[in-house]
Amino acid sequence: MKASELRTKDAAGLQAELESLLKAQFNLRMQRATQQLSNTSQLGKVRRDIARIRTIMAQNAGK
Repeated sequence: MKASELRTKDAAGLQAELESLLKAQFNLRMQRATQQLSNTSQLGKVRRDIARIRTIMAQNAGK
């Protein structure tokens, strides 16, 4: 997910996207704990996407 795509969304859209990514992160962590996760790089990608969304939300709040 690109930051330019996220900047076009409103606050409600960003919040919904954040919630879905947090659920995905939880599911990936559970898969890793039970040795079912084959592609461990997914965790890093989800973490970076969460950070992107939180950064854009903070930037929008400062405006």
